Amino acid sequence: MAEHQNIIALTASDEIRSVYLINQASMQQSRNGPYWRLELKDASGTLEAKIWSPLSQSFPVLTAGQMVEVAGRLSLFRDQLQLTVEGLRVLSEEEVSALPMEDYILSSERPAADMLADIEALCEEVFTHKPWKKFVRSVLSDKRIRPLLLRAPAAKSMHHAYAGGLLEHLLSVAGLCMHMAEHYPDMDRQALLAGALLHDIGKIDEMGGMLTTEYTDEGRFLGHIAQGLIMLEPFLQKSGLEPELAMHFKHLVASHHGEREYGAITLPATPEAFALHFADNMDAKVNQCRCIVPVQDEGMAWSPYQNLLGRSLCRPVRTPVPAGSEEKRKGKAEKKDERQCSLL
Repeated sequence: MAEHQNIIALTASDEIRSVYLINQASMQQSRNGPYWRLELKDASGTLEAKIWSPLSQSFPVLTAGQMVEVAGRLSLFRDQLQLTVEGLRVLSEEEVSALPMEDYILSSERPAADMLADIEALCEEVFTHKPWKKFVRSVLSDKRIRPLLLRAPAAKSMHHAYAGGLLEHLLSVAGLCMHMAEHYPDMDRQALLAGALLHDIGKIDEMGGMLTTEYTDEGRFLGHIAQGLIMLEPFLQKSGLEPELAMHFKHLVASHHGEREYGAITLPATPEAFALHFADNMDAKVNQCRCIVPVQDEGMAWSPYQNLLGRSLCRPVRTPVPAGSEEKRKGKAEKKDERQCSLL
């Protein structure tokens, strides 16, 4: 298999042989016959590619999400880099599984396996009612769900739209919910944690997965909230969870978007449902801000207008802090979290 060449490093007149992800594929017609127009992708960028006739007719089907080894020559077309494909091979599932996927798609900064381990540790700490623990652990260990969860994005573009993004989002929402349960001790923290960890589980079937975030037919018809409730019902039935607790859990999932105009099946009607909704919304919005206007850069900056948010986003100037105080604050926060865990 060819060595991967980052798209961002390619220049006109290069001859390349490399592996890329097909991000878009369409068969079109020219005077010389049908040709494929492709958008190839890796973690560094995208590249337009053409497979001209008669070579194009060797590939009756090419689809977004396929990993391909391509060879060809680069040139400039209307000031944009374009690849004329001289050879193409679709990789097998075994070859794809051996690839370092972080080279081809944006991924969470944390390894997905580490985040899932944190979630499982949180389950051990919080769930003292055996049916809750059985229910959530059975979902997380399911042979179909677990591998999908390890690589799924949380959205197509809105927030956490990268491999491992769904786990990152679920873990973050769970942490926010546990802090709220600490502040409001009369909340049912076990029901709230179950809702936080599984409220978006339907997204593993709503979208095509790690290599393509296009919506599936089922995702378009039902949406991830309905898909999640359908997916989780068999696990609820086998958990031994009391009917009233199971009903509350379903309400948490059904209402977590907060308003019907934003996709909620019903409106939040319990403190736990409000807590989950606001934690979910907060984590999504903060992630959007961080991705659009990165916090690690310095100085005030405004983003272009964001149509989906109806505004531009700003990175404000940060308040100066004495040297070393940020590390002390983080250390105190970690110790506080350790004390809270010991009380769970």
